[in-house]
Amino acid sequence: MNDNLLENLSLIQEKTKYYSDVVVRPFALGDSGKAGAIIFVNGLADRELIDQHILKALMSIHVDQASITKNYIKNQVLSVSQLTEASSIDEFIPKVLLGSTALVIDGFSEALVIGTAKVKSRNIEEPISEALVRGPRAGFNETLSDNTALLRRHGENASLAFMSIQVGERAKKDLIIAYIMDIADPDLVEEVRRRVLKIDIDNVMESGYVEQLIEDNYLSPFPQVQSTERPDRVIAALMEGRVAILLDGTPFALIAPVTFSMLLQSPEDYYERWMAGTLLRLLRFFAALISLLTPAMYVSFISFHPGLIPTKLAISIVGARVGVPFTSLVEALIMEVAIEILREAGLRLPKPIGPAMGIVGGLIIGEAAVQAGIVSPILVIVVAITAISSFAIPQYSAGISLRMLRFVPMFCAAAFGMYGVILFFLMLCAHVVKLKSFGVPYASPAVPYRLSDWKDFFFRMPMFMMKQRPEMLHTKNQKRKRN
Repeated sequence: MNDNLLENLSLIQEKTKYYSDVVVRPFALGDSGKAGAIIFVNGLADRELIDQHILKALMSIHVDQASITKNYIKNQVLSVSQLTEASSIDEFIPKVLLGSTALVIDGFSEALVIGTAKVKSRNIEEPISEALVRGPRAGFNETLSDNTALLRRHGENASLAFMSIQVGERAKKDLIIAYIMDIADPDLVEEVRRRVLKIDIDNVMESGYVEQLIEDNYLSPFPQVQSTERPDRVIAALMEGRVAILLDGTPFALIAPVTFSMLLQSPEDYYERWMAGTLLRLLRFFAALISLLTPAMYVSFISFHPGLIPTKLAISIVGARVGVPFTSLVEALIMEVAIEILREAGLRLPKPIGPAMGIVGGLIIGEAAVQAGIVSPILVIVVAITAISSFAIPQYSAGISLRMLRFVPMFCAAAFGMYGVILFFLMLCAHVVKLKSFGVPYASPAVPYRLSDWKDFFFRMPMFMMKQRPEMLHTKNQKRKRN
């Protein structure tokens, strides 16, 4: 840029000739004799702010030309909070395309960039994917500033730090790494920052992109970063010494590191009394086991080990399977695939008809399959129990992992019976024990064994007993409270 307004405007129009939504508005600075122009994007910039606090203020100047300096414009004319300088057109055009307004004035070799972005944000609503009976009803939205404010509102904490990073090579987005300065392990914070800085793609559309690009093992079926819409879950994780990642444009925050037990925990475990919280948590672990292994157990019992079934039940099952033309594996696959298709169809259909279609479709298909002799009634019960158990898992991503893994033990059971199911389970345990999330063992606190962390593992001990933060996180301050 130089100090000639006409030359600058000519260069700006050349740079923005392919941007039909960019507006260049020339004007005169009152009766001073100086000319200027503002450049903004129609629809992204706040027109009311531009009209009232920029154009009106600049066009109402009543001083001589010599008095109009850059400092005078910045400190006495423009009543705006966000104001920076740019020495070149290439420096301010990207900011203009994100909603800012550039001000160029004849005689000034630098442009003033004014923050005028108009953000239409969704209201703070209850999270859809993580509903609770008892607990806060606030959830994140797509505006990053709203999400950081929600974390701040959970209590006055001067140690809550936000580290800002831009991700995306072509379409840059703001990303925040949140942590508690006097709790979180500095090595953990630096490792998260290092992995985020290594993200090298054109555009980071959603936090799921970040999750996949920073995880330890992309071949593992288990999520190694926890996603959530709930600010209370995030602030609780930060208080334990974990790190959160928030991305502009998505209501889902990421929590790292994560362990398998965290995926089966709900914030409601802590809002209810410890006995109720423990019971609900144990039910979820049991439901996860049922969701993973029940179809495989059915296949192994029917195909290899009918002697392990009580006699009366075995006779009933054999009678029900009379006329079924398929093996136990094939009929189990038919029903499981049908249930998965119905579940996916119910999610993609419009909300008013989605749930009804899923329930009615399941009942109709199950009943029709039994009447046609394709599957046995006992298998319909097994598949129904499996589907209901998978709904009890509070984390959607963890539920997907178990649904995907469910088919592997079914083939193992068809090939080797109960031995195949046990072999699959042992291999799965070995994988979970070997897996890590940002250096923290995924199976913690079971492996390696840490007795103090078991107070918040299968059981949720009373609050007064949980005075220590998890040892696995190597936090600066190990005590949750000081007595």
